[in-house]
Amino acid sequence: MKVTQIRNATLKLNYGGKTFLIDPMLSKKGEMPSFAPPEAPMPMSGNTERNPIVDLPMSVNEILSGVDAVIVTHLHPDHWDLAAIQLINKNLTVFSQNETDAKKLHEQGFKNVFVLEENTQFGEITLTYVEGRHASTEKMLEISGKACGIVFYHKNEKTLYLLGDTVWFEGVEKALNQYKPEIAIINAGNNQFVEGGPLIMGAEGVLKVHETLPKAQLMATHMEAVNHAYLTREDLKEFAVKHNFDKKLDIPKDGETLEY
Repeated sequence: MKVTQIRNATLKLNYGGKTFLIDPMLSKKGEMPSFAPPEAPMPMSGNTERNPIVDLPMSVNEILSGVDAVIVTHLHPDHWDLAAIQLINKNLTVFSQNETDAKKLHEQGFKNVFVLEENTQFGEITLTYVEGRHASTEKMLEISGKACGIVFYHKNEKTLYLLGDTVWFEGVEKALNQYKPEIAIINAGNNQFVEGGPLIMGAEGVLKVHETLPKAQLMATHMEAVNHAYLTREDLKEFAVKHNFDKKLDIPKDGETLEY
């Protein structure tokens, strides 16, 4: 498999003979407002820039070239923005986490939308829905709503677990132990606001994934691209070195492709 870190949680995945575009945020730098719910108007990072806060590392045409299917883990604008809605071919296969999201995607004009289930087939690839927990408190969970992860399986590929927007909780631990992925991609920016706690994993969550499945190779994504991201690549790298798992953790730059 090959994984290209595009920007934020947007990835291009070549797996089992298919090319997936995951959680596309295709807006130009600064096209979207600063992110913050009304209950907590300041990002924990103190950054109130408009989003995205960095440019795409390549052209949209290059990003969309050769894509067989799109996976949208949830409909937050840093995973599925207006630019993606406008630019992506409406006939492409799109996978969503549930019927609620699928209905909205249909309303946006996408004709081939499928809900991820326990064993969703796409060619010879099996995609398995995994529940996420997109907040560390019940109050913020009500605001953030549902998000999902996906396990990818193909007989000629390493098993991959894309955790999606989730904090560490028993559902992630269960999935790691059940599917025993050889590769785990972790949304690791520790995004949060002043109140309500983390919305996704930070360094401690990444460490827990490593401790649960120490043989797996980890990749960190969802970093340094939106205004409420709190953990930097450099800080995560230093943390991994301190805790002796830096050799098991890849932290790609935007535009970088990794092969597993």
